[in-house]
Amino acid sequence: MKRLVKFGLGAAALTALPSLALAQEAAAPGFDEIGPYIMTTLLFCMAGFLVFFMACGFAMLEGGLVRSKNVTMQMTKNIALYSFAAIMYWLIGFNLMYPGDSWIMAGWVGPFFSTTVLDPVGVAAADAALDYASIGSDFFFQLVFVAATASIVSGALAERIKLWPFLVFVIVLTGVLYPISGSWQWGGGWLSEMGFSDFAGSTVVHSVGGWAALAGAIVLGPRIGKYSKDGKVIPIPGSNLALATLGTFILWLGWFGFNGGSQLAMGTVGDVSDVSRIFANTNMAAAAGAVTALILTQAMYKKPDLTMVLNGALAGLVSITAEPLAPTLFGSLWIGAVGGVIVVLTVPMLDKMKIDDVVGAIPVHLFAGIWGTIAVVFYNGEASIVTQITGIIAYGVFTFVASLVLWFILKAAMGLRVSEEAEIAGLDMSEMGMEAYPEFSNA
Repeated sequence: MKRLVKFGLGAAALTALPSLALAQEAAAPGFDEIGPYIMTTLLFCMAGFLVFFMACGFAMLEGGLVRSKNVTMQMTKNIALYSFAAIMYWLIGFNLMYPGDSWIMAGWVGPFFSTTVLDPVGVAAADAALDYASIGSDFFFQLVFVAATASIVSGALAERIKLWPFLVFVIVLTGVLYPISGSWQWGGGWLSEMGFSDFAGSTVVHSVGGWAALAGAIVLGPRIGKYSKDGKVIPIPGSNLALATLGTFILWLGWFGFNGGSQLAMGTVGDVSDVSRIFANTNMAAAAGAVTALILTQAMYKKPDLTMVLNGALAGLVSITAEPLAPTLFGSLWIGAVGGVIVVLTVPMLDKMKIDDVVGAIPVHLFAGIWGTIAVVFYNGEASIVTQITGIIAYGVFTFVASLVLWFILKAAMGLRVSEEAEIAGLDMSEMGMEAYPEFSNA
């Protein structure tokens, strides 16, 4: 009673309260109406948190696989690239990737400089039920994917690229290149209309990052001392394999959000069941990729190679990403196992071509991504091998050529590579002026 009087409700108003409450109860939507909206919004938020945590995984993986004199640089690149990606995806990328009816060139290019606007504050539940999830949750979930694409480039080009040219590339990649190519499939563009299938991004995310990294590695050239004059590969061990292993496990965990969230719905029993199936298949593919790399390196080199095992797990994850729902557990196992084989065989192949990829990002994300996109046809009855290859080629040509041009422009305008003296001394001191491990002498 005291609370009611405090808010100006006298005795006369009290008699109207029961009927008012009944009217409000009748007007309020039930869970059957708004439940799918709530649950799908929750899925996007929770999956987005997991994919965001992959940024930590990439940072730890790269920090462990580079030499100690370059760790601060990698940490800076990773936090900066995520932050620039977040801003660019709001400023340009989201509406460029999901143009709706606002295509500039139908099916190919959406609107530029159309910033993202979220749900109105206090949006009514009844109005919210008209859509499948909140705009904010959808935007956040899509945003963390683009940051993962940029992280792929960061690792491949480590230990010799300048900070600011790299970040300029990230701005263009996350704000323009990735959203344009992503719109072809996930934005309802021409590849989607053709029937191309890529559930969570073996090609749309991972191969795009791999193609951009490949172009950069070619323009940048290998690290000093990586290849001898007679073409022999000289191993350059990373600084902390424990850190690299931690990063791999974090990425493995984040992938449950990456693939599970791409179900894009959690409003029915069937949707929830499918999400759990995706989790199980994703985990199986990663395990198979790791075990395959472990056995294969033992057979080839007489000793297992931890870095190959880590990348084998990641390759298994990339391989299953294009279709993590339809396969059986056995299907996921062999798809992931092939990814592990791909990594073990393509890492030395790139070395023979003198393409220096510090963390193995190109074999993991590009080659395994291509394989995963092709593997869709084995379990998705609606997928066509011709359409899948068409999509792979389209993404490859667009991303590689656009990235190559951009890398050459940056090289001419800003310079891409640090000096020989700076590279030998380490990018931590030459580019950052601080060391990750100041109490130890740099290797």
